[in-house]
Amino acid sequence: MAVTLDPQLLDILACPAPDHAPLTPGTPEDPEADALTCTSCGRVYEVRDGIPVLLLDEAVIADESASSDVPPDAEKSTSDGA
Repeated sequence: MAVTLDPQLLDILACPAPDHAPLTPGTPEDPEADALTCTSCGRVYEVRDGIPVLLLDEAVIADESASSDVPPDAEKSTSDGA
């Protein structure tokens, strides 16, 4: 489902990282995702129940979100067992 935020709100929202760049709806992989993506650093912020969660600690770098399907522990266990 696509993000449905008031256009005026979307105009004033910005990435909380030092760059303070504008945010665009969706993710690079899924423009219909319930998320906002920074146009500068590529961080993806989840939108929960219509509320953008603009916390740097919870943001995901766009490249990391594509590879986050496999938990880090699973990658270690598959590379250790030879």
